[in-house]
Amino acid sequence: MRKVETTKATQSLVEHAKKDTVVLTRRGKPVAALVPVDSGQWEDWVVSTNPDFIDIIKRSDARYKAEGGISMDEIRRKYRLERKPVRKAG
Repeated sequence: MRKVETTKATQSLVEHAKKDTVVLTRRGKPVAALVPVDSGQWEDWVVSTNPDFIDIIKRSDARYKAEGGISMDEIRRKYRLERKPVRKAG
């Protein structure tokens, strides 16, 4: 991890952040961080911080707490899915 004072950030912060986490400081105190991410991490972050997605998760959680869940057997019956045979190890 590299710390960079905001007044001394002359090199491209993007170039620093491609390699390692960069913590920006102001008067020696951290104010922000840049972290390298791959495409999968980016997609996870975009989805998990989307207000619509967060609302869906909250509503789903509230409904589950109020009404309970559905068992896998019930889902299989509803959608006429066959149970896959269990494979034995060995």
